[in-house]
Amino acid sequence: MDQVILGNTGIKVSRLCFGTLTIGPLQAPLPLEAGAALLAYAIERGINFFDTAQLYETYPYIREAMRLSGKHDVVISTKTYAYDRETATQAVEEARRELDRDYIDIFKLHEQESEHTLRGHMEALEYLWEQKQRGVIGAVGLSTHMVAGVEGAIKNELDILHPLLNVDGLGIGDGARAEMESAVKAAYEKGMGVFSMKSMGGGNLFRKAESCLEYALGLPYVHSVAIGMQTKDEIDANIDFFGGKGFSPAAKEALEKKERRLHIEFWCEGCGDCVERCGPKALRLEEGKAVCDRQRCILCGYCSSVCGMMAIKMV
Repeated sequence: MDQVILGNTGIKVSRLCFGTLTIGPLQAPLPLEAGAALLAYAIERGINFFDTAQLYETYPYIREAMRLSGKHDVVISTKTYAYDRETATQAVEEARRELDRDYIDIFKLHEQESEHTLRGHMEALEYLWEQKQRGVIGAVGLSTHMVAGVEGAIKNELDILHPLLNVDGLGIGDGARAEMESAVKAAYEKGMGVFSMKSMGGGNLFRKAESCLEYALGLPYVHSVAIGMQTKDEIDANIDFFGGKGFSPAAKEALEKKERRLHIEFWCEGCGDCVERCGPKALRLEEGKAVCDRQRCILCGYCSSVCGMMAIKMV
């Protein structure tokens, strides 16, 4: 697995980052032993970069994977919705405790929309900078689905950018793919470490996985690409693809056979846009949230294209 340096941070990571949301309580949810074994397998295969978040509740999986693999020097990037010093302190200490680590490689503010939301989280951001100066954190950054979020990261001279970027521009909240590309390129040129997310649109673009990955790997201003994985077959297939081998016939068959379903995150606001977009009438609103009738759902993913909250995924 090829490794790269994340911008000016000096942090060396694998080109393929394992996004751990997919194995935890919010999605799979895999039992701790199974999830940790999967992460340990990824480590053995050469993946040294793992993205998580306070929200994901996957710290125990990563801690156990490090124990199983015997490798504790993996790069861990986490994120938090903390908005002040108190909540930021709690987030950092929780990560250190749950991961059994004194040092966290990358700590980010979660889902920042613009310089205005960053301003509202400035006390938390300042605390993260302090912890970097103390040697508790290696680099400070943010994750975002918005072009304005990238621009906010640049303005505040952050170390790390974790933007949503895929071939269809699916999920970008305030612009088109070209606008996000331009903003991400500007961040890269400022020396920020960039690792993208949602290359397959939260699983909604799984039918065009090859073109999704070709696009992601072809971006010269993205150092690493975070992908959620749930099986060894997926890990092997992605490692082969990142290594220039493409997907083998066996890998394609295994991936095509995987049973998929539409997953609606708890943060759905019940706006109803997805219900109107759904041709098969598989979606409805119940108690202010979107609900999917799996007997009607044809896994087209069209509903996700109108979800401003990126709350609809294919898993």
